[in-house]
Amino acid sequence: MNLLEEVNLLNYIEPVFRPPSEWKSLILQVTNGCSWNKCSFCDMYTAPEKRFRAQKLDKVADDIKAVARRGVSVSRVFLADGDAMSLPFSRLEEICLLIREHLPQVSRISSYCLPRNLKNKSPEQLLRLRALGLSLLYIGCESGDDEVLKRIEKGETYASSLEALHKIKAAGIKSSVMILNGLGGVDLSHQHALNSARLMNAVQPEFLSTLVVTLPLGTQRMDKAYDGLFQLPDQMGLFREMHTLLQNLELNKTIFRSDHASNYLVLKGVLGKDKASLLARVEGAIHRPQQTILRQEWQRGL
Repeated sequence: MNLLEEVNLLNYIEPVFRPPSEWKSLILQVTNGCSWNKCSFCDMYTAPEKRFRAQKLDKVADDIKAVARRGVSVSRVFLADGDAMSLPFSRLEEICLLIREHLPQVSRISSYCLPRNLKNKSPEQLLRLRALGLSLLYIGCESGDDEVLKRIEKGETYASSLEALHKIKAAGIKSSVMILNGLGGVDLSHQHALNSARLMNAVQPEFLSTLVVTLPLGTQRMDKAYDGLFQLPDQMGLFREMHTLLQNLELNKTIFRSDHASNYLVLKGVLGKDKASLLARVEGAIHRPQQTILRQEWQRGL
């Protein structure tokens, strides 16, 4: 049960998604849905009620004040939904100031962020948001491979992701990057892993996580993106792709997690000091699966 479920104060436009690590955070819905909402692998915001719009500032302020009145101890705030950083700087500044005024004990504000969200935000504006408490952004890069990104209609490239991640780091904001295992299908698996590693090496994010592609509503959109039948790598194929990714990562001090419910093999460590042990775990899953603890299909999910 997360904080908002406990206090039962705010009215959400469901469903609301958040990173697993934000389970103790106050989930503050400042936007609804995703402004891009074209990615062929993603069905999160396709329902009519999740059509993108910004919440009115009065509603956001009322939510913050309601939590403050209840005296709930809040140390972290996550700005939902999937695209809060699409808001203009002035609105984000106002929200951060409201949090500071009414919830002064908050030590971290975080949000999902698309690379395109930062094109119209200056370095000075990002520094200002950092000073007001915005200290972590979750970046769904998904892949560092331009062909994969084009097929899935991400609307981003290796270059646009690189620019955004450098901009975030320059402002002193931490980045948590997500890469999707299996996103290139069978045919593009190798280049997907190689170029994702190349992107991560160039930006050295503070956090890196991998999730396995899941398509709960069917493969139709991915089939169209891949000119026919999208073929997700089988379990061994996913492990081989992960091995290629890890083998080519040259990170200095990045916390790595591959422990989302979608993953068959749970991996945790710090790259690069744990690179050898993580590779050994993946090699064990490939060559000795019967001796490796893996999630069963019924244990996996979103």
